[in-house]
Amino acid sequence: MKHLILTASLLALGAGAAAAQDVVRMGTEGAYPPYNFINDNGEVDGFERDLGDEICMRAELTCEWVTNDWDSIIPNLTSGNYDTIIAGMSITEEREEVVDFTQPYIPPASSLFVAMAEEFTLEGAVIAAQTNTIQAGYIAESGATLIEFATPDETVAAVRNGEADAVFADGDYLIPIAAEDDSLMIVGEPVQLGGGVGMALREGDERVAAFDAAITSMKEDGTLNALILEWFGDEAATW
Repeated sequence: MKHLILTASLLALGAGAAAAQDVVRMGTEGAYPPYNFINDNGEVDGFERDLGDEICMRAELTCEWVTNDWDSIIPNLTSGNYDTIIAGMSITEEREEVVDFTQPYIPPASSLFVAMAEEFTLEGAVIAAQTNTIQAGYIAESGATLIEFATPDETVAAVRNGEADAVFADGDYLIPIAAEDDSLMIVGEPVQLGGGVGMALREGDERVAAFDAAITSMKEDGTLNALILEWFGDEAATW
């Protein structure tokens, strides 16, 4: 009897360990619509929620969603607080030095400037950008004055309150904001940065292959393009 009980206990432990390995903790910001945001029910929502859930289903994994401030999102991935970043993160060589990326699930999109006046030149301007973004890096090297903020909302607020001449961010984020606010307008020329948006995982995480396979299948059957158009509109870049 003791042998049977011990065997049953070991089987239960093994099943629990296997189940734990099938759970993937998806880290996102929850503050960057339409990529990701917190809805009225207090849940992660947006394009990346739909995308992540579909990827997990195809990879036969169970998603658990975790939110984290953007400025510490990579350190908290590498320290093990969650397993992936799926948060509108552009693939760059600098980031690839510390994390592994999947293939991009959004093509490289334009970064835009939004201001409250049409007369805009980058030289001598004060530009707001979210900290640790490719847009902040671009402005830092442009000769303009960069002011960084922890959240994307704060970058737009800096323009509205006159602290900055313009905000520089992903066009997918700024276009809906400018469309809803008559005081804001897109100015200057679009800028192409980064190598598209992908999921980030800790270096050496073998689940990259499973996520890549899921993303590939979504591209091939049109599911990914349908999600992009649903969340970003008919003018969005697709595969």
